[in-house]
Order: sequence, then structure tokens, then C-alpha cells
Amino acid sequence: MFFERPESGEKAVLVHIDFGDESEAESPQELEELALSAGADPVDFLIGSRAHPSPKFFLGSGKLEELRTLVNLHGAELVIFNHALSPGQERNIEREIKCRVLDRTGLILDIFAQRARTHEGKLQVELAQLDHMSTRLVRGWTHLERQKGGIGLRGPGETQLETDRRLLRARMKSIHKRLEKVRRQRDQGRRARQRAEVPTVSLVGYTNAGKSTLFNRLTTAEVYAADQLFATLDPTLRKVQLADVGPAILADTVGFIRHLPHKLVEAFRATLQETSEATLLLHVIDCHDDERTEHIQQVKYVLEEIGAADIPVLEVYNKIDLLDGQEARIDRDEDGHPWRVWLSAVTGEGTDLLFQAVSERLSDDLFHDTLCLQPSEGQLRAHLYAQGAVVRERIDEAGRMLVEVRLQKKDLLQLLSRLGIPTERYLEQAASLNG
Repeated sequence: MFFERPESGEKAVLVHIDFGDESEAESPQELEELALSAGADPVDFLIGSRAHPSPKFFLGSGKLEELRTLVNLHGAELVIFNHALSPGQERNIEREIKCRVLDRTGLILDIFAQRARTHEGKLQVELAQLDHMSTRLVRGWTHLERQKGGIGLRGPGETQLETDRRLLRARMKSIHKRLEKVRRQRDQGRRARQRAEVPTVSLVGYTNAGKSTLFNRLTTAEVYAADQLFATLDPTLRKVQLADVGPAILADTVGFIRHLPHKLVEAFRATLQETSEATLLLHVIDCHDDERTEHIQQVKYVLEEIGAADIPVLEVYNKIDLLDGQEARIDRDEDGHPWRVWLSAVTGEGTDLLFQAVSERLSDDLFHDTLCLQPSEGQLRAHLYAQGAVVRERIDEAGRMLVEVRLQKKDLLQLLSRLGIPTERYLEQAASLNG
């Protein structure tokens, strides 16, 4: 990217202001975790409260003076706000405290820039960064203004700021084209899976809930996993085998966070499409986290934003190894369907229950009945054995073969159609035999 990040120290003063609106409130602890994830060294925390932010400085005059004192005291070279600041507020605060200022969106973008590993992920992060920086260019280029006026400075020509904006627009246009190509390739793969009727199971959840650790446990993959926010940015797909279902695709995706910047949601829409078009979502939850209820709600907000609110969800309560006396189990609703699984991705306890629950949720259309076959229908019997669908078989008094089969209904219908056998006959027959 042609914007050079200023070389600055990692000592940072964190700022959190409480405005009394619980629905919009950020978490001070989460800001500290974000700062540590970005590589900063938080040296102090300025906390205050106001009825509403100041249009010019965001802070009141007293807190602004207190912030200046803390910056000078610690020799900090960075101030991180736990809020979204306007470009004007950033410039005004920097001018007053003589220190670089970063808001919550800029901090998350910086973490994303560090973590992106694939070509697509890097393009998406750069696009979001350029979009964020486009309103903040003026502060870095005022000394290069070529139309200030005065002797030797008059005349036609483009200002450095205008030149930079033009270059920025050209770069964003180029990234959009390259991302569109990646999206088309991803869509082709997704359509191929849909034609083959291979279900997709997508891991979603709040950042640092343990999705990648669970993904590695379920697939024996080696996806980067760490105890930090946004360890995973790039989607990873692996094939798994599920009982009664067959092959399925498991997708690991980027973690969500409270008030995920809209720029990132837009930039990562191609990645999040794996979630919005999944057959089943595994909502991974850190059951040891005191704020898990709020995190669950935030994940639901993001799922609504990307159009995935109506996809079936199976909750996965992870990290039971951190709870005393908590054992792996499946919680079921009044109809007996699994809706929550308790497990530990680190120790592997309960992962077998998760496979069982996922298989049950995906095999709602499972055909498990007894077919009555005549001796002349050996071809159908052979195909059922070839698919591994026969549970047991016995011969009745009339010499007919009573074959108990267990397979997806769509697979049975395809088999009957391929052999030219009327499907209604066997489905009705199975119903009458088990009635």
C-alpha cells in the first residue's frame, strides 16, 4: 500500500468515555485486548463520562488536559480511543496533545492488516484501510500544498492532496476489480458444492471464542490459532465425513466483535458469504467469558447485517475445561433436536458429541425404514449395499427380503430414479411396514 505507516513507539494511552447508553457502550477490557493484539504497550487508561461527545475534541476540556498530562508523563507516542472519531476530532486532539491519535476503527484495521495472510485477505484489508484513510488525508499533506499563494507558489496545477486522492481512487478501483475476480472464483466453487448437494457448516462467533482451535480439532488442519483477538481473517474450508450425511464442508471464518466497523463488513462480504450461504451455523461461544451474553447478541447483529439471520444455528459452548465440574453434553429442545453442545476444543472433550449433533441437524431428511424387496429386485439390493445403506436384512415367510436401510432420502430417490423404479411404491411400502 502506498501509505506509509508512521514509525512510532508502542507505548499507548487508552481512552474510554462512558456516555450512559448501554446499547452503544464499548468494553474497556476489550479495548485493552485489542491494543495488546495490535502490539501496543498500554501504559495508562483514561476513563471518564459525559452526556454526549464534544463536537470539536470528543472530550471535555478537563479530560483533554488530563490526557495531555498522561501523554507527557509516560512519553506515550500513541493515544487509542475506544470510540469512532471523526477526522476533524482526530486532527484537533492531535494538535492539542502533540501525539498520534487512533480510534477504534483504525485500531481494528491495523490488527486486520497484521493478520491477513492470503492474497484475498490482504486486498480486503487494504480496501477497508483506503476507505478509512480517504477522509483523513488532509492532515498529512498540508505542507505539500502547491496552491497556497504567495510569491513563487501561485499558478495552475493540482495540489498534492488532490493528486493523492486521485491515486487513492485509482488504487481502490483496481482492488475492487481484483476482488471481483476472486469473488467469481469463490462463487464457482460454491455453486459446484450446491450442485453436488454438499452441505456447508460454517463456524461463527465472537473473536477469540476458540473457532480456529475447534476447526483444527475437527479437521486435523493447521489453521493459525492463538489466544488473541482476530487470530483468523482468511476463510479456510475443509471436507469432513459425517455419519448419515456423508461429505460436508466445514468453514472457519473471521471472528465478530462489538460494533464491527461497517467498512470491514463491506470489505469482507465475499469472505462472509461462506457464512450467509451455509447450510448450518456453528455459533462458537466462550462459556467461561463473563460477557458471553452480550457477545452472543453482537454475533446475532452481524449475522443479520450479512443476511444470515435465518440460517439454522447450533450453539457450541467451548472452553468447558476452564469451568469446574462442567462435563461435555448435548442440550436438546422439546422435540429432541440438539441446539447446544458443551465441549473443549483444547482437550477434545465433547467433539464426538458435536459430530453427532451436527449429523442429527443435517440429517433431518434421513430415510431410515424397512424396504420389502422381491427376489427379482437384487439390483436395488446390491446398490443399497454398495452405498453402505443397509443396516440389517432378513427373509420373511414368503421369501421376500426385508432390508432395513439408512441413508439420505435424496440419495434413495436418486437411486430409484436411476434404476427406473417408481419412488412412491417404496416410500409408501416402507410407511405401511413400519405403521
